[in-house]
Amino acid sequence: MTYTELKEALYLFGFHENDLLTIKRIKQRHRKLVRKAHPDLHKYADPERIRQLNEAARIIMEYVNSYRFSFSHEEFYRQIPDEHLKHQYSWDPIWAGELEEKKD
Repeated sequence: MTYTELKEALYLFGFHENDLLTIKRIKQRHRKLVRKAHPDLHKYADPERIRQLNEAARIIMEYVNSYRFSFSHEEFYRQIPDEHLKHQYSWDPIWAGELEEKKD
């Protein structure tokens, strides 16, 4: 697989190289596009289109499955920005959620 092939596969799926994707989202898009191109569902569907979509899915999934994950502190907070904010402002009682207004 080349980077050009990966970019073309993403484009075919309607994704951009800067999109943050999940495996679930990739599979959902693949399923949706194949349904649109399936000859049993659409009279004038092109079987070549399904072949292209399947090949694009293979390329994207090959890239995703070969990705090496980092479990470092920095990567965790980069991937989960809400937790980063909680960690960053944990000293502040308002942001940390420790203060509650008393109701009479």
